[in-house]
Amino acid sequence: MKLRVLCAAFLSVSLVSLVFLTRGSSAQSDNSNNTRARVTQNPTPSPTPPKEEETINSDEVLRVETNLTNVFFTAADKNKRFISTLKREDVRVLEDGVPQQVFTFQQSADLPLSMAILIDTSRSEERTLPEEKLAAKAFLEAVMRAEKDEAAVVSFTGEATLEQGLTGNVARLRRAIDRVEYVPPSGLIGGGVVVGGTPPISDSQQMLAGSTAIWDAVWTTSNEIIRDSAEHTRRAIILLTDGQDTSSQMRRDDAIKAAVKVDALVYAIGIGDRYSYGIDEGSLKKITEATGGRAYFPHNERDLRDAFMQIQRELREQYLIAYSSSNKARDGAYRRVTIEITNPELQQQSLKLTYRPGYFAKTPEAAPANPAKKP
Repeated sequence: MKLRVLCAAFLSVSLVSLVFLTRGSSAQSDNSNNTRARVTQNPTPSPTPPKEEETINSDEVLRVETNLTNVFFTAADKNKRFISTLKREDVRVLEDGVPQQVFTFQQSADLPLSMAILIDTSRSEERTLPEEKLAAKAFLEAVMRAEKDEAAVVSFTGEATLEQGLTGNVARLRRAIDRVEYVPPSGLIGGGVVVGGTPPISDSQQMLAGSTAIWDAVWTTSNEIIRDSAEHTRRAIILLTDGQDTSSQMRRDDAIKAAVKVDALVYAIGIGDRYSYGIDEGSLKKITEATGGRAYFPHNERDLRDAFMQIQRELREQYLIAYSSSNKARDGAYRRVTIEITNPELQQQSLKLTYRPGYFAKTPEAAPANPAKKP
């Protein structure tokens, strides 16, 4: 008798529990359906992030802090011969004077290359432009590797024009360089002689056509072209100009900062009508040294070809050092990088190391700065 009562009681409790479970499940299903309906009709963000998002943010901070800083460098002896036998134990890296732990040390000959060739087409380049174009095409044909490297072509006067975006197609790059030409301002025949009868263009267009904005071109190329190139590539800007900037809105330091932020080495070939306009060697040396590149100043067509050959060798003879900075602050501050030879035998050879002398630390902001108008 007692056993039947207990069984009846147990059955009653089970049925009640089943009813509540069924109602709870049904209510939860209804709430879920209502929630989905609200999201579809009015996709508003949730006011308070769930705790799971805090975990994601923590993981993101950890990922950023363990990012490696990549520094490319070349080593040459006093006769300007490249040294390709360095080992990890032969050098050390310092950031703001603090030694850093090196995780990667290797020659980077096989790394993909992303570069942009900037060609000054202002009046000071009219005489040398044909030779510049021939040398630039020969350079691309020699340095580009199929399905591995990419390049872009930009021409500029007072404003920049994208002749060809990043591509690995050498034929397209060659055609883009062929299109680059000096276009005199309206009414100008040559030697400053203006002939009447030509319809004038606007004052602003006339000013741009007759000016040179080098730093604007480097800044725009860094932010609009090089920044969008593939990751884990060597990035370079080849700048053909006399260095005489007359109309840039950006300063030279702004151009340097933009190139450094996208890890682009700037190589400059100081060329133009040096007799009528001169070559600003100082400005070109400053932008190249600050980004880890080098400036060349050819006096004839042979020197120009040699300059391109030297740049090609530098891009192929580089070493890659990667380290995780001991300074984990994400403050956007500029950090100075120093690479030193520690091998006593190599120290006696007075090797010259070429590399970018610093970089800007990352910041918490995920969104990039407003891009400039595309050339």
